[in-house]
Amino acid sequence: MHRAPGRVNLIGEHTDYNQGYVMPVAIGLSCWVAIGPRDDRKLAIYSEDLDESAELDLATSDLLPSQNWSDYPRGVAAILQQEGCSLQGANLYIRSDVPLGAGLSPSAAPEVAVGYALLRSSGYDIEPLQLALLCQRAENEFVGARCSIMDQFTACHGQTGKALMLDCRSLEYRPLLIPNHATLMVCDTKVKHELASSEYNLRRTECEEAVRLLAEALPHVRALRDLNSRELEDHRGRLTARLYKRLRHVVTENERVASAALALEQGDLRRSVR
Repeated sequence: MHRAPGRVNLIGEHTDYNQGYVMPVAIGLSCWVAIGPRDDRKLAIYSEDLDESAELDLATSDLLPSQNWSDYPRGVAAILQQEGCSLQGANLYIRSDVPLGAGLSPSAAPEVAVGYALLRSSGYDIEPLQLALLCQRAENEFVGARCSIMDQFTACHGQTGKALMLDCRSLEYRPLLIPNHATLMVCDTKVKHELASSEYNLRRTECEEAVRLLAEALPHVRALRDLNSRELEDHRGRLTARLYKRLRHVVTENERVASAALALEQGDLRRSVR
């Protein structure tokens, strides 16, 4: 049995795809994958939550998307084989209590759990960071979702009772202990994540456009994490009011993540949540 958790992000919104800082934490809701070997090279996948099955042939040189839930495990298998892993046929049983559409990383958890299951069943060991990057590729290239590394990274590196201070460019991180007297509460707002997906893509496009505009005057700005508050104000005239608003959020949010991490390390919960 292989398990990978969902996650929430304590602070650091819209900073991940701008190569900035985030502070995710793994939660108790997880995806479990049971795997059994087969004599052929087929993967037979069953989702308990959806009560649906899918099958694919690993001997096929070009695995293609099916435009449904099975693209997540299918994509992981495809990317692993592209990287030279000769996967063995298997029966996969997937069960997850990470709710769909709630923004708790319901895709990364099964990707990572399936990745571990397929690799270990086929006799491969892998470092957590390498698996996180491969699962991100599966979602980017196979599923077609422009996610950053945060979700898969947290599914691979999350620790009980700790948040992660993650640099989304270098992928350096450090665990941050959540004090025993503090309780992390995750509330369901009933706002479905898919309703915000178009806004997410728009924001990402706007941030990329702003980088292009600012790089003409600030060649060191390859992503918004390279921009500081003074530079933003000095070159505000290059931006529309909407782009300026987007950039101000990212710049100040990166600063808040760093400040919150320091406060958490010092055990100052009141300052860390401001």
